[in-house]
Amino acid sequence: MAEGRLTTFLGRTAGNKDTAERFGIADFLAYGYLLFGVLIILVPVLWTLFSSVKPERAVDSFDTRILPIAQVETEVDGIGPKSEWIYTDDNGNQKRVFKAGPTRRETDVAPIDDPDAVIKVPRTQLTPSEEIRVATENYLDPLLKRNGQDTFTFGIYLFNSVFVTVAATLITLLINAMAAFALSKYRFRGRLTFTILIIATLLIPSSIILVSLFFVVWSFGIFGSLWGVIIPAAATPTGVFLLRQYMLTIPDELLEAARMDAASEWRIFWRIVMPLSLPALSVLAILSVIWRWNDFLWPLIVLISDPAKHTIQLGLTQYAGEFDSDFHYILAMTVVSLIPITLVFVWLQRFITTGIATTGLK
Repeated sequence: MAEGRLTTFLGRTAGNKDTAERFGIADFLAYGYLLFGVLIILVPVLWTLFSSVKPERAVDSFDTRILPIAQVETEVDGIGPKSEWIYTDDNGNQKRVFKAGPTRRETDVAPIDDPDAVIKVPRTQLTPSEEIRVATENYLDPLLKRNGQDTFTFGIYLFNSVFVTVAATLITLLINAMAAFALSKYRFRGRLTFTILIIATLLIPSSIILVSLFFVVWSFGIFGSLWGVIIPAAATPTGVFLLRQYMLTIPDELLEAARMDAASEWRIFWRIVMPLSLPALSVLAILSVIWRWNDFLWPLIVLISDPAKHTIQLGLTQYAGEFDSDFHYILAMTVVSLIPITLVFVWLQRFITTGIATTGLK
């Protein structure tokens, strides 16, 4: 049923008023704009996904081909595995060879079936022997701790990221909803001033208050713990503004009727305001999950001294060294880190349009 409504919506056209054509210039412009936006968003994600299954050599050489193409590795008797090349002589004959020395204008190569017969051939007559191969080791090595990847404890990183994201999102929803309820449904002196001050904090770059946040976390004794990451960012001005704008649309008569029935303010907030604000809460939940899951700088400051408390984003930094970086592992684990946040977005995406449309945001 939902797919049918979506198909009907996407198939609507304005047509051409001057002729009987189904598609008009406005339709082509609209669909062209939407297609351009989709490409802008999806191309980096798809590039990351396709590159994550490429072999290490292809990633390090910045191979721009979409398919995971790898050079064939052949076991040479008495030598070991060697990269296979195709040598084409002047007569057009081809032979499978491997390099027996460094690559020069005249390169030493030897046939695969006769490793001792070393010959010199022009470099331009050598082409790599390639095949399509999905590099599953990019995912399995860090996840299963193979090939020297014992230090990447994915399970611990995943648990820390999930705990920080879930706890911070729940606290953010509760605190922001309480602040928005007070600013939207209570009449007191300075209400507008408080609202403007909260929104004005959006103008302050987060990097400016890092030192102050550090001293606050240190003073409360939560530096080096996951709570030091969760608590400082619990209240967000964006969330307060979004929820306040939505709660202003809730009729005051509902609250007055509940008060006449002797309902407490907490009961009104929990039983009436919160259920009616579910679309806006869902939008804020999605934003909070994205913020907390992808946060890097603040967890790096708070958790840098204890690798056991690192989140996934911090765990990926161990693959980026000063002189060498394992980009194939970084790409693979980045794709893995995208899966949970994508599932949350898919689960809550039906509330996005309703929540944003009713809060006055553009």
